[in-house]
Amino acid sequence: MVVPGHVGSEARLAPTGLRGLIGRRRLTSFFVLAFGLSWLAWTPYVLSGNGLGVLPFRFPVVLGTTQLFAVLPGAYLGPILAAYVVTRVAEGRAGVRRWAGRLLKWRVNWRWYAGILLGVPLALTVTSLPFAGGWANVHLPAVTVLVAYLPALVLQMVTTGLAEEPGWRDFALPHLQPRFGALRGTLILGPLWGAWHLPLFLTEWGGWPDVDWVLPVEFIAAAVVLSVIMTWVFNRTGESLPLAMLLHTSVNNFFSVAWPAMFPAIDPHGAAHIQLIASTVIAAVLLIATRGRLGYRGKTEAGG
Repeated sequence: MVVPGHVGSEARLAPTGLRGLIGRRRLTSFFVLAFGLSWLAWTPYVLSGNGLGVLPFRFPVVLGTTQLFAVLPGAYLGPILAAYVVTRVAEGRAGVRRWAGRLLKWRVNWRWYAGILLGVPLALTVTSLPFAGGWANVHLPAVTVLVAYLPALVLQMVTTGLAEEPGWRDFALPHLQPRFGALRGTLILGPLWGAWHLPLFLTEWGGWPDVDWVLPVEFIAAAVVLSVIMTWVFNRTGESLPLAMLLHTSVNNFFSVAWPAMFPAIDPHGAAHIQLIASTVIAAVLLIATRGRLGYRGKTEAGG
């Protein structure tokens, strides 16, 4: 039985306009916001003396880098803010609680923490050996490097990790996997995650002006294979975002703090080759071992 006026009432209650569009196109809305907000915020950095040199100023160096004032504002305005806005609009407070809950999921078996903290440096060190010419050319890191390693990792967690992963792994991946499955969802997310960084290759962050097309392409490829590993970790730890953040930042931290001291003879651009090779090998092993499921136990939508 149709109640008079019932259909019309539902139509009036249905979200319309921008709110309705975000609710219907959550992933598209997220990626558009994440890219748009970050790229807009990074424009002064790209145009400054730290980049193309169009504007007559440079960003200040803090803790040995310009990233705190030049890169981080755009990073925080992108993925994490985009994820919050889309979740709040489309899913309300309950959705925000679920989203934030994964960010606070620290209680995971200690072996995962140990495996990442020890496994990432080990994998990258072993992969670096052929480029260095063997163990004979590896320098033991100085005490100052060892002392700085963990504090630098904590800093990476609250900057890079917190700025990016609540968007990429905490929002996008849980929306992509039910629709496309773990592997296809990751193969969508990985290139977008890598491409989000593209404007930074026009700055000193990416080695400008000594940058050719190979470096950003290699960077995006490395983001894809690293995403495969991160998807597996995220799924196997019960969607623990801190573990995904730790994996991401452990790679960055090793190359920033320990790797230059251990392998001074390797060209700094060699880090991109090493990360790509190590991530590809591990990703291939995981894909074979899990038959492409990458620890995902949910159902994929029919036709997804």
